Formats: sequence, C-alpha cells, structure tokens
Amino acid sequence: MQALLNLGLLLLSVTVQGKKFQKCELARTLKRLGLDGYKGVSLAKWMCLASWERNYNTCATNYNRGDKSSDYGIFQINSRRWCNDGKTPRAVNACHIHCSGKTG
Repeated sequence: MQALLNLGLLLLSVTVQGKKFQKCELARTLKRLGLDGYKGVSLAKWMCLASWERNYNTCATNYNRGDKSSDYGIFQINSRRWCNDGKTPRAVNACHIHCSGKTG
C-alpha cells in the first residue's frame, strides 16, 4: 500500500509541474518506487497503462460530464473516488489527497 501511495503522490505532484516522462525514465521511476510486482502487477503492465491512458503525460486531465468528475495524470486518477479537486460533487477522496498533488 505504501508503494502505491508514494506513486500516487509522486505522479500527482508532478502533475502540478506538467511533466511528460520518457518511457525509460518512467519505468525507472516506477521500479524505484517498488511498483514492479506490487500486488502482482508487473512493471510492463504499469507501463502499458501509463502509455494508453495519457502517453506518460502527468498534466493530462479528462472531464467526465456524466458524474461531473475529472481524471488526472498518467493513470487518470478520478476525483470522484480517489482525490479531492474541490469541484467534484459527492467526492469520496479515499486517498485523502488533493488531485493537484498539493499538500495541506
């Protein structure tokens, strides 16, 4: 769980700066954070997800009109369930973090 939280915080904080990772750079970062094999998910699968979701782009966002939520960053973390963007109605914020990666 700590590895996933570290990953989320890293990638959300990078969102504020707007970084587009190179493929190998992201792979090294995920490996360093302990994500290779985390909960049985290989580094290759994390990389595939990052590639297909937003092409390694941390500042990518997508607004969902249906539930008025937004998806953020490389893994498209949703504001309805996982983070607080201050705009999504009835948000759960299960990770207790701000969608921008800002703390406090």
